[in-house]
Amino acid sequence: MIERHETNSRLSRVVVYNGLAFIAGIGSDTASASVEDQTRGVLQKMDSYLAMANSDKGRLLSATIWLKDLKDIAAVNSVWDAWLPKGSAPSRTCVQSVPARSEFALVISLVAASS
Repeated sequence: MIERHETNSRLSRVVVYNGLAFIAGIGSDTASASVEDQTRGVLQKMDSYLAMANSDKGRLLSATIWLKDLKDIAAVNSVWDAWLPKGSAPSRTCVQSVPARSEFALVISLVAASS
């Protein structure tokens, strides 16, 4: 069975299938916030999406980060490292890319194990 959460005509924010949770690319709510605050806001939203999928940040398998400017990677990493439980780092890709809403600094997408 496939579970879909927060679905509209274009996408589902969360899809759970066969023990895996796929979380769509999520951006910040506030373009004027610092890169660190945008990252914190996205990861806070990710916590709720992971819970929706019966998972948590300790069960991450893969993460993709699209960062508008790679000069901000140290700032993103400082927030990421504080958020992620020790010993549970997923595979991760970080690429420079302008988000669809170009005023924002980053977008993050996750795949996690789901119970």
